[in-house]
Amino acid sequence: MSQFFSQAILIAAVAGGIRLAVPLLLAALGETYGQRSGVLNLGVDGVMLLGAFGGYFTVLELGNVWLGLVVGVGIGAILGLATAFISVTLGAEQGISGIGVYLFGLGMSDLLFQKLVGTPLPIESFPKVPLPGLSSIPVVGEMLFQHSLVVYAAFLLVPISTFVINRTTFGMNIRAVGENPEAADSVGISVARVRYATVLIGGILAGVAGAALAIDLGIFQQNLTNAQGFIAVALVYFGAWRPLGVMGGALLYGMVNSIVLQLKTLGIIPRSWSDIAAMAPAVITILALVLVARRFRQPAALAKPFVRET
Repeated sequence: MSQFFSQAILIAAVAGGIRLAVPLLLAALGETYGQRSGVLNLGVDGVMLLGAFGGYFTVLELGNVWLGLVVGVGIGAILGLATAFISVTLGAEQGISGIGVYLFGLGMSDLLFQKLVGTPLPIESFPKVPLPGLSSIPVVGEMLFQHSLVVYAAFLLVPISTFVINRTTFGMNIRAVGENPEAADSVGISVARVRYATVLIGGILAGVAGAALAIDLGIFQQNLTNAQGFIAVALVYFGAWRPLGVMGGALLYGMVNSIVLQLKTLGIIPRSWSDIAAMAPAVITILALVLVARRFRQPAALAKPFVRET
């Protein structure tokens, strides 16, 4: 066990935890926008899976990781609009419709993979971009400032999202619609327009999260996300519908996951325990969710369709 506490292993564990947190952070930030406006999207994992395949296949065929991310954006936008149409325009029960989107993404991503690729083939991953000056700081620089641009962008979205939700007119409208859509509608705020916008943002970020996951791993396989989309939805509750809290939850999951992987690599965790150890990140995240989320109130109109009175 003492070998785990060597400087090299600790640096690798922290850096790996940050990297593993990124797909969860992106998807959970997107879901935060939707839930703050009153829309619960349980289809996040399905969007991530299709975004992952789209990003992977693009890089496999064209060799450009940034085009892979763009494809993830497009897939996420299409599925986001479809989800908004079902949940907002049609007023369908959001939990059931979200599961439908998830099952569609799970099945379609596997079908496309089997038909277009067949066997897992490695692809190019994101290049690391050390930040000048900061990356040369001993220990800290290696942990925090030697990542890809996607990692930096994901964490930069946290203060941006905080500002948008709390300090802009758009954010005020989101909060108003999520708390009391009837009152928001009475003062001229379009509930449907706001909810369409937030679900679209959530879809785009989920698509990017999936593409980033596949490209970062450099591979695609069936059910690549391993239910990370559902963890992302839970992290919104963990973070009390605040971007900073969501980031904390994503880092917790990523760090625990990274530590478990390091312990397995070093042989500290026996192979017979590997399946149990793999559950640790999700179990710890759920326990933290139970302890933290119960102290905060969810948006009053969450998962409640709005029907405008005529």
